[in-house]
Amino acid sequence: MQMQVLGTGCAKCKQLVANAEQAVRELGLAVTVEKVEDPRAIMHHHVMSTPALVVDGEVKVAGRVPSAAEIRILLAG
Repeated sequence: MQMQVLGTGCAKCKQLVANAEQAVRELGLAVTVEKVEDPRAIMHHHVMSTPALVVDGEVKVAGRVPSAAEIRILLAG
């Protein structure tokens, strides 16, 4: 599994990274959350509003910060 947080490094982006890392820990997954700050890489995913959470190349959430609990549900499903 590959997980990325797309964003420019703002407070919301940092919170999404923290929530994603917490969800991964709680599920016991061996997944590294990659931070993507390059605007070209963000646009590659056709994301217009950050932060965004990408799992295995698919944008799961964009424009808001989901809680760790919501991320756990996304990963388990």
